[in-house]
Amino acid sequence: MEVEEPALATTESTVVDPEVRAHVYSLVTALGGFNGEDADKYVLGDDALACLRDIKRWLKLYDEKYNRMDVARCLGEANLVNGDLLPILSTFANSTKQTKYMSRIALACLEILVPLTWPLEMQGELTADNFKHIPYLQHSHVAYKRGILSHASTGYLRTIIRIGLPSMATPRSERATRDEGILKLMLFFLRNIALITPNTRLAAEGDEEETSRSATINAFQEQDVFALLLTMCSNVGDDFNLQDVALLEILFHLVRGVDVEKLFMNNTQRTAKRTDELDDLLRKESSLRREYAKNAPTRHGRFGTMIWVKRDDAKYSTVSGQSVLKDDQTTFQKMDESKKWNKPQFRRKVQDLTMYNDFSTPVHLNGAASENLRKFVEEFLDSGFNPLFTHVRKAIEREADRVVDINSRQFFYTVSWFLQAERARRALQREKRAQSEKPGKEIEPDSFGLVAGVLDQETFVFLNRAMQYAVDSKDWQDLIAEMRCFTQILLTVQDMVQSPLEEDQEIAENIQNRIFYEETTHDRVIAIVRGYTDQGFGYLNACTELTHVFLRMLERYSKENVDMQVRSRRRARRKQKETEGIVEGENDEEHGSEDEDVMEAERMSKERSFDFRRFAAKFCNQKCVDTFVHFTKHYRELNTEQLKRAHRYFYRIAFKQEMSVLLFRLDIINLFYRMIKGPGALDSSKPIFKDWEELVRQIIRRLTKKLEQRPALFVELLFSKINATTYYLEYGHERQTLPTIRRPPAELEIDPKQANTIEEKLSIMVPALVLDGDADLVKWVSDVLGSAVEERDTWEEQERALRAAGAESARIPNPMISVKPRDETCQSAMFSNAKLRLLMTLVKFERLGVEDIAGASWVIPSTATAQYLREMKSFIDKYLAKAEKGNLGRDPRELIRRKYGPKKNTPQSEAQDGIHFGSDSEGEDEVPDGFLFPANPRAKVNALSALKQKRKKRKQNEDDESEPLDEATLEERRRAREENARARIAKIKSDLYVHASDEETDDDADEKFFRLEEQRRKAQAERIKQAMLHGVPPEALDGIGKKGQGKRQNKRQRRVSQTDGADEDEDIIMGGTGDLSPESPQDDMPRDELDDLLDFDDDLAFSRNREDLLGPARDDEAAHTSEPEVEGGAQDEEDEDAPVAAAASRRRMRAGFVIDSDSE
Repeated sequence: MEVEEPALATTESTVVDPEVRAHVYSLVTALGGFNGEDADKYVLGDDALACLRDIKRWLKLYDEKYNRMDVARCLGEANLVNGDLLPILSTFANSTKQTKYMSRIALACLEILVPLTWPLEMQGELTADNFKHIPYLQHSHVAYKRGILSHASTGYLRTIIRIGLPSMATPRSERATRDEGILKLMLFFLRNIALITPNTRLAAEGDEEETSRSATINAFQEQDVFALLLTMCSNVGDDFNLQDVALLEILFHLVRGVDVEKLFMNNTQRTAKRTDELDDLLRKESSLRREYAKNAPTRHGRFGTMIWVKRDDAKYSTVSGQSVLKDDQTTFQKMDESKKWNKPQFRRKVQDLTMYNDFSTPVHLNGAASENLRKFVEEFLDSGFNPLFTHVRKAIEREADRVVDINSRQFFYTVSWFLQAERARRALQREKRAQSEKPGKEIEPDSFGLVAGVLDQETFVFLNRAMQYAVDSKDWQDLIAEMRCFTQILLTVQDMVQSPLEEDQEIAENIQNRIFYEETTHDRVIAIVRGYTDQGFGYLNACTELTHVFLRMLERYSKENVDMQVRSRRRARRKQKETEGIVEGENDEEHGSEDEDVMEAERMSKERSFDFRRFAAKFCNQKCVDTFVHFTKHYRELNTEQLKRAHRYFYRIAFKQEMSVLLFRLDIINLFYRMIKGPGALDSSKPIFKDWEELVRQIIRRLTKKLEQRPALFVELLFSKINATTYYLEYGHERQTLPTIRRPPAELEIDPKQANTIEEKLSIMVPALVLDGDADLVKWVSDVLGSAVEERDTWEEQERALRAAGAESARIPNPMISVKPRDETCQSAMFSNAKLRLLMTLVKFERLGVEDIAGASWVIPSTATAQYLREMKSFIDKYLAKAEKGNLGRDPRELIRRKYGPKKNTPQSEAQDGIHFGSDSEGEDEVPDGFLFPANPRAKVNALSALKQKRKKRKQNEDDESEPLDEATLEERRRAREENARARIAKIKSDLYVHASDEETDDDADEKFFRLEEQRRKAQAERIKQAMLHGVPPEALDGIGKKGQGKRQNKRQRRVSQTDGADEDEDIIMGGTGDLSPESPQDDMPRDELDDLLDFDDDLAFSRNREDLLGPARDDEAAHTSEPEVEGGAQDEEDEDAPVAAAASRRRMRAGFVIDSDSE
């Protein structure tokens, strides 16, 4: 007897564990059912509530915990939703008396409906079991949605809302966690119903219209779901704080893919639009038929045809079909179609495969659904737009627990969609006002404050940050949503500029200023356009639209604001901070933070004027052109607006920017030609066709001219153009660029207080280089010195041998030894390493040439002997070995400082030399009497300076003969000189500090001043008259030494008079109080006596016998050599031996007047 083999297990038993299936089926059976007496009435089982809770546990503890879908599939096969849960909800809705038990039953049904309708996420770790269940569960979801929406009489959606109403009515402050959970379940269920759509890859069951977007929108309108959404959206942040993200998801799945332009059309316009679309499709079909009819086979052409083409390399290409006999173009096209190219496949990044988040696929709505959605959108824009999106943005920014990654994409797309809807609504209102025949009363236009929640600075910052993050992480779907949002914001701002309300215009001006002020925004737009590779048509459409709108608005704004400024940012490395006085082993945390600061890159920003032409030139590169070429290749599917967008870009490239060379490539020219001439040309009836036709004609015309001018373009037609090629083809020569000249580093020196000898300096220099990690450079210097010692020793031996032989005339010249770098790194350090250059200078290396440039030659001069070089090498080796051991103590780098050039000496009195009068910087206040004004500038004195030098030498000789003074006396004299100099300079007020306010005096003082001046002028005129009548002044008649009636010198006359260079040896030079030497006895005189010393007689200048009068003065001058120097005048050097004119009396001499005049 043969043993029968067991039958193969059924497919169902292999997909789901039989034990799991048995448990789930038993729970579904015990839940309840329809009895025989009343087949339409559902009867609950005895433990219906416990069965519902057990089913919930199975879903949570089995499917969710183990990442399986077995329980969900079993419940779908058992028809739990349509056979049990929906009848239970219907019983709950139709019952007149609501009991607590039935409310619990309804809530338990909702708790099961939410996970059963949860979207299937095809991401993360998917097992083979998941792939088996997903297609079936997708069918089950569509069946659940059909059952919920098809029973309009029951209103399951309204029943779900009824379950959540008690929790909504509870104030937020009194709302418990259970109430928040119920509201979350209600919104998640509505979200699930909105997003469930039939899978186009699977066979549809039943009527697709029952589960379409139109059916969902109509059900939401009929069952008061839209009213619920409007209520909750308008109170987000007040009564509903945790439901914002769920509301966002519901709105996203309602509006994604909906054409805003069609939504805001009336029935007549919508019908006309559909008629136009149908007409376009019929026209395309007829065009395809005409193309096919040209080469269609006839009943006579039934014989096969094959031709072959012999190519240059003796190979043959075969083409079959009678159509190839028509003309050459058809033959070549047939050959091209027969070619196969295995295009390399790029390894794409794994994209987010979350279902139901595609917003690029268009969705068709019927008339009723369009009307219902349009009413909801208008009401939402009026009441709920600002509260919802402001609250969601803040939740995303602070990364709340309820926010997931996909919510950012949904936020930006929903914002862009509703902004476009607001613009379409305003356009429709303007059109209605324009078509209205009754003028009526003027209706005040609406403000853009209804959408102001996404036009603030916080939203712009959030958008820019999200766009930059998406670009960096290459998350293209998020970037597409963000680009669409940015584009709609720009278009909304453009409409605000044209608003009749002045407030909207001011806000739009401010928004444009903030957007266009940041240069990083400009650079990001350029990077997005240039970064296209294979991201798909959605990316192409979004980035080209953003570029078109951004360029157009920026051009208009820059023309209106000629002095527009942008903030450009550049990366800059922080210079290393040298710490002073820190011993190793201390402040380790500070050292670590400083090391981090050294490597940290900070943002350095500066403002600069904006040039739009320069910015537009950044779009004139091959990558941007390739992006728009890829977009234009879809010209058969593009609408008029998209074709216009591409046309404007190519027009800007070719004619506005004069960069048509970028378009001279065979594939681009072929694309333009096919768009106009075919095959598959643009529809000539479209209004954009003429613009394209003219553009292509002009581009090809320029191409033919450029081919005549630049024959090299015949080869370059095959390739993309780099910048150098573009410049050459445009101008006929290569771009001339000047090499950048590197500046040598700042010259260093060792603090002379710390080191005086060469050995001490090398003991500092060598360890400093070792601490910087340049020990190899020190070894290289030592090796160079070693080779130089050998070479110099050889020369010296030859020199001694020649001298011993007596050949003095045949002396070998001492050559310079070239310093050769070890490698390129060493050669670069010889120019850029300031410490190495200082070390080379210390050991007597010299640089050849006047200019300090990179690559300059260094040599060891002939003056350096072998013994000297040997000592330098020994010093370097000694301190290098010591530095490598690490016992250095104080950091030697602290003893190296920057070397500054000598200060330019200004002509000042000798008493001020070596005296420090304080600094203007904060914290240094060494002057006890406060701030000192800088001394007045003085004219250069040649003859008097020489005389001063003679007197100084004479005085030094006298001092040498006398007994030397002790230190205390010298210190006391030095202190007295400094005090005298301080007192004198404190009296000086420079013209740098004389302002217009100094002339503000009272009227009485001015009147007194002018009265005295008038008296002086009259007295002077009388004296001149008497002098001209008598030949000598009246005072001279009474005696030379008589003090008198002369006019006393005022403050203005005491100032130093700077004379013209041509007459400086002839004019009268007057010295002021600042010309008195601090060593003179006048510094200790009283003020009255000093004023008497400054008195002078004007009559000396007019006396005829002044030579006789001046004789004693000259003799007196020769006798007194220790008198103060005469400053303030300038005489020629050849007159330095001439006697200095002075008054006859000692008092006139000290006043410092040179009585040499051209009055003779």
